[in-house]
Amino acid sequence: MRVAYSPAYYSFPLPEGHRFPLYKYAGVLEALRPLEDAGQLELRDAAALPWELAEQVHDPAYLRRWRFGDLERSEVREFGLPWSPQVVERARIAAGGTLQASEEALRSGWGINLAGGTHHAFRAHAEGFSLINDVVVCVQQLLDQGRVRRILVLDLDVHQGNGTAKLLEDEPRAFTLSVHGERNYPFRKMRSDLDLGLPDGVTDAEYLAVLRGPVARALEDFRPELLFYLAGSDVLAGDRFGRFALTLEGLAARDAWVFGWCAAAGVPLVSTMAGGYNRDPQVTVRAHAQTVEVGLRSFD
Repeated sequence: MRVAYSPAYYSFPLPEGHRFPLYKYAGVLEALRPLEDAGQLELRDAAALPWELAEQVHDPAYLRRWRFGDLERSEVREFGLPWSPQVVERARIAAGGTLQASEEALRSGWGINLAGGTHHAFRAHAEGFSLINDVVVCVQQLLDQGRVRRILVLDLDVHQGNGTAKLLEDEPRAFTLSVHGERNYPFRKMRSDLDLGLPDGVTDAEYLAVLRGPVARALEDFRPELLFYLAGSDVLAGDRFGRFALTLEGLAARDAWVFGWCAAAGVPLVSTMAGGYNRDPQVTVRAHAQTVEVGLRSFD
C-alpha cells in the first residue's frame, strides 16, 4: 500500500477572499479517501520538519526572524501570506511531509506529499508562498548522508523554481530541471541546470512533446538515483496565475509520463503538489488528486 502525507489537519488564519488556495489541501485529502477505504492508499498526517534540518539550507537568523515575526512589511508582502505563528508552523509541517515522503520513496519506490514544492524560498528570503524550500532541504540531507549519489529535481510547476535553482547551483550531485512559463512569475529567473521556458497558451500536445524530447534526454543523461517531482496543476487552462492551456487529460498524460519513466528506469520518486490556483476550486482539487491516482496505476 502506498503512503501519502498531508498537512491538512493544521490550518492558519487567512483574510476572506485571499488568493492562497488553502482549501485544496483538505479537498485533496477527502478526494483520496475512497482510495484509502479501498486499501490502495494510506493517508497520514505530516510531521513538522525539525528546525535544525531547515538550518542546513536556510540562514538560521532568517528562520528565527520568521518564527518570532521580526519582519519588515516588504518581507511579508513578498511572501504573499500574512504572518502568524500558525503560518510558520504550517510551512514546517508541509516541509516535513516531503521529508517523510523521501524516506517512503527510498523504502518503497514512491513517496507522496499532499503539499510541498515551495520552490521560491531562498536561503534568507521568502517569496511566492514559499518560506522553507522543502525539496532542497531533503535533497541536501540525502546527498550529505551519502544515501544517494545523484538527485534530479523535475519542476513542472508553471512557475520557475528560482529558489531551488539558486540553492542548488553549486551542488554537482543535484540536477535542477524546470519547465515553466517564460513570461510568467518569477520575472527575474535564476539559472537551473536546464530551463525550458515555454510561451503562453501551451497545449497538451506541445507540452508532452517537450517531456518526450529535451526532458527525456536530460533524465537519460543524468541518470538520477532519486527524483523529486513538483507536480504543479497550475499548467491547466483557467489557472489564476498560469498562462498555459493544458486540459485535465493532458495533465494526466504528463503525470503518467513522469511516473512511467521512473518506473521503467527503477528510479524512486518523491511527488509534491506545488502550485494550483484554478478559477474553479473543484478543478484544482481534481487535478491534484488525479496525480496520485495516475501514480497508483503507474507503479502498481
